[in-house]
Amino acid sequence: MMENIQALEQCYKEYTKNLTEWIPDGVTIVDIDLLHRLDLLHYLRSDSEPLGLTRFFQVVETQEKITLVNDQFVIWIVPDLMNNRAVTYTLIAILDEKGPHLEIAFLTSGVYNTSKLVLRVLEKFLWEIQENEELMHSLNICE
Repeated sequence: MMENIQALEQCYKEYTKNLTEWIPDGVTIVDIDLLHRLDLLHYLRSDSEPLGLTRFFQVVETQEKITLVNDQFVIWIVPDLMNNRAVTYTLIAILDEKGPHLEIAFLTSGVYNTSKLVLRVLEKFLWEIQENEELMHSLNICE
């Protein structure tokens, strides 16, 4: 899919035109409650271990965003300003033969807007998505 970065860029533009259409539940806000639910309250501890996922991504960096692509996912990490406050949007899409399918978007701001936390939340969501996909495939829910 990396060879078709223009198609991924078009998908990104389509998704960001109207996120509520693509993610009816809305953008997930990273806060203390989400960190608790994801079991990430310990993320700052130096002895905290990553989830053990090994992911190799191709990275495409522009002034607007960072795009991470591998054979399973495309991820857009987008820094922005909201009310003069730095925020980071992260959009995660699953890749298949039809193209990317947006799964989740999350927003970090304030004390939660650190690269380490963005990456830990991203890692956790990737792990959850992969687990759900494997379960659906084992139950023959997916095509």
